Amino acid sequence: MKSNLLAWIQEGNITVPTLLFSEYRNLNLSEVELVLLLNILTFIESGNEFPTPDELSARMTISISECNDMLRRLIQRGFIEIIDEYSHEGIRFEKYSVKPLWERLVEQFFKNNKNNKETEKKGEETDVYTCFEKEFGRPLSPFECESLGMWMDDDHHDPVIIKAALREAVMSGKLNFRYIDRILFEWKKNGIKTIEQAKIHGRKFRQKQTQKVPPRDESHQTSVPFYNWLEQ
Repeated sequence: MKSNLLAWIQEGNITVPTLLFSEYRNLNLSEVELVLLLNILTFIESGNEFPTPDELSARMTISISECNDMLRRLIQRGFIEIIDEYSHEGIRFEKYSVKPLWERLVEQFFKNNKNNKETEKKGEETDVYTCFEKEFGRPLSPFECESLGMWMDDDHHDPVIIKAALREAVMSGKLNFRYIDRILFEWKKNGIKTIEQAKIHGRKFRQKQTQKVPPRDESHQTSVPFYNWLEQ
């Protein structure tokens, strides 16, 4: 029994990307096709790069004929290919290549990543629209929705920056799209792309504005001026 277990261990292991198990369904592979591909990988790993349908079906619950048909379909669908190579002696031989499978898997990974980013972007866009409608206290007009959509399409205008411009307009008591558009224009012109940069920029301006305010009677309450972006 020990010798049998040792022989089993010595057969070796194969490395299979976890992504294959999570994505084979999205690649339109059945469980049987997946197992067939894993068996091909196992044979290749052990040095047999062109296992026959007889050898493959012997490890599975499908007949030789079914295995043969399945291999043909996998080749036609671009999951495996048969390539020609030559030995050191110049003898031509055939072998299976699973490179197409890995290429399909990589494509699926990037597709998923793109879909996730698009879903995330749509969520951010919805959040921005919600913030604007909340601050305006009403649904946005078609023109306002179009303006907001144009800001969102601008690579420079991250949703966080757009919401920061909205807050700036609220603080300045000038809640209108023309004012917000001017803020975004000024930030873009000054290379402002983060919240921190926007805060620093606003702080510097207010400090300058405070210095320009003429002395007032101490009996009057001093107010802090806001950035009037429309006057820029």
